[in-house]
Amino acid sequence: MTAKTKLALFDLDHTLLPIDSDHAWGEFTQAIGWCDRAEFKRRNDEFFAQYQAGTLDIHDYVRFATDALRRRGAAEAMAARQDFMRQVIGPAIRPQARALVDAHRAAGEQVVIVTATNEFITRPIADAFGVDELIAVRLERGADGWITGEIAGIPSMRAGKVARMGEWLAARGLAWGQVEATFYSDSTNDLPLLERVRHPVATNPDARLRQIARERGWRILDLFQ
Repeated sequence: MTAKTKLALFDLDHTLLPIDSDHAWGEFTQAIGWCDRAEFKRRNDEFFAQYQAGTLDIHDYVRFATDALRRRGAAEAMAARQDFMRQVIGPAIRPQARALVDAHRAAGEQVVIVTATNEFITRPIADAFGVDELIAVRLERGADGWITGEIAGIPSMRAGKVARMGEWLAARGLAWGQVEATFYSDSTNDLPLLERVRHPVATNPDARLRQIARERGWRILDLFQ
């Protein structure tokens, strides 16, 4: 019997990070004066509440979240992202999260971050964890090479995470039956992928996911306690 490829899949926000990087980026851009502070905060908090409730329209949110990026242009956006990584994300990366990723890597497992946050925000965060394989919301690029505010392909959210993982596997000549996957997530938004893998781990779970994990006998990991 051929040994199965072992995968360690990680959600990002509130799983490997104790914060929501998408929401934090919005807070950061209002702090540096890219948008009207009161109006942006109102809408950003509204979208975040919708995400927590499982009702978020990802296309609407990405248009909103990338509006300032589109207007500022690539050079200014990249410079702001470097500051964001240094000031916000770096201090939020905890040793226990690094150790968890490193333990799976040391065991010979392929580590993949699978997140509903867009690739502009999450690529340098994945790099900070030493993770090459990132499945994030892909941003459509216009003729000028810069983002348009639309999503390219299937957004990696809810059932879209399963679909995008399927694409990732197929690109490597693999199918679900050929892998043994562990998936760490904090949210019921990720139930489709948690139910698809062999080893679901409710990580820093919200109240609803904690209850589901208890009922189904899933492992519960409170990483940041």
